[in-house]
Parts: sequence; C-alpha cells; structure tokens
Amino acid sequence: MKTVLITGCSSGFGLEIARHFLAHDWNVVATMRTPDAAILPPSDRLRVLALDVTDEASIRAALEAAGPIDTLVNNAGIGVMYPLEAVSMATVRSVFETNTLGAIAMTQAALPGMRARGAGVIVNVTSAVTLMPLPLLSVYTASKAAVNAFTESLALELAPFGIRLRLVLPGRSPETRFGASARASMTGGMPEAYAPQMEAIIAGARVPGPVTHAQDVAQAVWRAVTDATSPMRIPAGADAEHMAS
Repeated sequence: MKTVLITGCSSGFGLEIARHFLAHDWNVVATMRTPDAAILPPSDRLRVLALDVTDEASIRAALEAAGPIDTLVNNAGIGVMYPLEAVSMATVRSVFETNTLGAIAMTQAALPGMRARGAGVIVNVTSAVTLMPLPLLSVYTASKAAVNAFTESLALELAPFGIRLRLVLPGRSPETRFGASARASMTGGMPEAYAPQMEAIIAGARVPGPVTHAQDVAQAVWRAVTDATSPMRIPAGADAEHMAS
C-alpha cells in the first residue's frame, strides 16, 4: 500500500486531498502546524503530524516520523493581496518562506529516500494566477511562479532516478483560507490611489462565476500522482481551466 505525505492539511485543499487519498485506500500522512486528527475520518491508514514547512527541524522530525513515502504533495501556503507599496518586506519574506522555500525544503528532504528506492512522485500545488497576471497579487504570484519554474527544472534533474514531478494550479476558491491570510497582510497604510483597484477586486469576488472547489484540486492531485501520462501543469477548477485555455 502506497503512502502520501501532504502539507497544509488543516483546511481547504490539503484537507480534501487527504480525504481523497484515504478514500482510495492509500496510507496518508496529513501534516499541519497544529495537529488535529478529528478533522479527518478515523482510519488506521491515517497519521496526523505536526509540521512547519519554514522550520528545518520540524521538517526533519516529520519526515522521520512518516517513514518511507511514495508521494509528497506540497500544498501548504499563505496568501497576500495588497498593493506592493503597502506590503512590508517582512510579509514578502514570510510569503516566500512558506510558499516557495517551504516547498523547496520539503522536496529536498524527501529526495534521498525516493532516489534510494528509484521511485517517487512530487506534486506542487501552486496557482492559476501564474497563468494570467492580476493586480494586487504580485508577491503571491511571484512566490508561486517560482515554484512552477523550480518544479519544471527539477523534473528534468530527477527523471533519471524514476522520480516524477507535477504541478497543480487551482483557481480562486471560497473554500480556502486565502482571504483570511490575505487580510492578515493588509497591515500597512495603503495609498489612496490604489483604493479603486482594491474595491474592484473585492466587488469582482462577489460576482457569481466559475470558481475552484477543494474537490477539484483533490482530483487533479490524484491524477498527477496516479497517471504518469498527465501533463506537467494541471489546472484545477473551472476558472483555472479557463485561465489555462
């Protein structure tokens, strides 16, 4: 029976990905900053571990506790939506530490075991905003676009060892904590000149239209893991598919 380790499972995409793999009889290592096994169905194939992807010791401890894994899903991430002028560099560094460096660090830590076994799959969950530029998301988009480039280059590097990499690109989802984490970054004084853009973005988010559901992402990750012929970039959600077309 194969084992998948998923980061960022406390809510949203990560939680649904964990549920999906459990439903398909995989061993699941669901990780989160503050472990809460009660949010997932009870199963003898489930382990819930503490993990902070920005902390080297936490990464090392989680992987040691997990044991051999067949698949790594780098899903943990935080959002930021604000004019660049008003985003502190501390916030920029925090976003990159989690979204970009966290994925790189997790991948680096998982590689020795996969390379020794001559097999493995790594799926990095980024964002469809890397396909279509949008205002007020420059920092977030940059953090995710960097993971896209990292993944596509590393895929060539690891192919000789039987390790496969894929990208899943979700669109906007009301089922995640992106909005909450983005609001937490809105601490700097915003120049009034940006108010019309901010108001337009907020109003647009309230207009009914295609969105991404957590199950869309879970199915895209499942495809990335189980279908060796799947494309490198897999959009997840109706809006993401539109952006990719």
